[in-house]
Amino acid sequence: MSAYEMNFDGLVGPTHNYGGLSYGNVASQSNSQAVSSPREAALQGLTKMKALLDMGFKQGVLAPQERPDVAALRALGFSGSDAQVVEKAAKQAPALLTACSSASSMWVANACTVSPSADTADGRVHFTAANLNCKFHRSIEHPTTSRVLAAMFNNEQHFAHHPALPPVAQFGDEGAANHTRFCKSYGEAGVEFFVFGRSAFDSCFPAPQRYPARQTLEACQAVARLHGLDDAGVVYAQQNPAVIDQGVFHNDVIAVGNGEVLFHHQDAFLDTEQVLAELHDKLGRRGGRFRAVCVPRDAVGVEDAVQSYLFNSQLLTRADGSMLLIVPDECRQNERVWQYLSQLTAEDGPIREVKVFDLKQSMQNGGGPACLRLRVALKDNEFQAVNPGVVMSATLHDTLVAWVNKHYRDRLTESDLGDPQLLTECRTALDELTGILKLGSVYPFQID
Repeated sequence: MSAYEMNFDGLVGPTHNYGGLSYGNVASQSNSQAVSSPREAALQGLTKMKALLDMGFKQGVLAPQERPDVAALRALGFSGSDAQVVEKAAKQAPALLTACSSASSMWVANACTVSPSADTADGRVHFTAANLNCKFHRSIEHPTTSRVLAAMFNNEQHFAHHPALPPVAQFGDEGAANHTRFCKSYGEAGVEFFVFGRSAFDSCFPAPQRYPARQTLEACQAVARLHGLDDAGVVYAQQNPAVIDQGVFHNDVIAVGNGEVLFHHQDAFLDTEQVLAELHDKLGRRGGRFRAVCVPRDAVGVEDAVQSYLFNSQLLTRADGSMLLIVPDECRQNERVWQYLSQLTAEDGPIREVKVFDLKQSMQNGGGPACLRLRVALKDNEFQAVNPGVVMSATLHDTLVAWVNKHYRDRLTESDLGDPQLLTECRTALDELTGILKLGSVYPFQID
């Protein structure tokens, strides 16, 4: 049975704004208070989805969250009608309203961790929603995320869904942004690679001093247990605390993997040689030939990597077996990074081609091509069980472009978040979207 990796990209929500909410994310903080364009952000994301579809890759779409999150504001003491809750929050606690209006669910690499059926004990594809408890504005996402995923992968024979881990610091889980998978082919057993920033219970592991380490070792281990993964197919690695303190808040800002290849910065991990040796050994035992493409710090510094999001790229396998790297335009604008990429593709290595996309609206908020997509390896029969409403096609692309142009504002400032009309606009748009994507009732306003 054939198998492939499918990318489900997050559809940018109508409240996309630059609230500067993500401490430790340099781009998010440096662009705080800037004027955003939700319409442009959503259209840029849809352009990337359509381009990958046209290149022959299987592509899907993952719906945004309902924002502002009125239920979260009510839980924090605001009362009255939904419009009154928004108005009161805007006057009394604008920072809370900004947090409850974040469109950060667009970065679906943080939505969950996925293990393909070839790796799991029960032979099903497993999903565990990420608790994202390091940041309040993201910690409120997982209930809706779980409902959306269940509506997309709604077949118990093929798919298993787990709720988020306990929402405490010891089990901080940021989803697929700190997880990747290596394999000889997508339908065969592979090696799942979990990267953590700190250990919650073992003081022997060092920790960053400036910025928080969002992913714990204990969260990684819990997800591996929930998914029924064999120890022979799992590798845990600690992210270098020094790079976290330079703004590398997730592993996918400093490394990306696909197939048998890991593309990483020289300073990405602690004990790099040991990590690479374990990946090589375990993948070899599963019939694969692990290859590491290391970017030396002399060629590209960590600061260059963070500014350009070189590693927050999509590493994709073409039909002929060669690999393609999808990068943001910021890579082309960084002289050192672009020089490195030009040399990389000229060499006889696994990465043969680079394609550039304009994702400025997302990039200014701290998320690149890899942040915008969730990877799901599927066999043919599992693909047939996916909700067809979320599978990208030329028709769906055109429908979503028209939907965005109909419902999204071109400009949005932080002060606009207090406009009760924005809440009405968002709910109207999302109610129509669930019909387009055949999701049923997944949003609180639809359920309540």
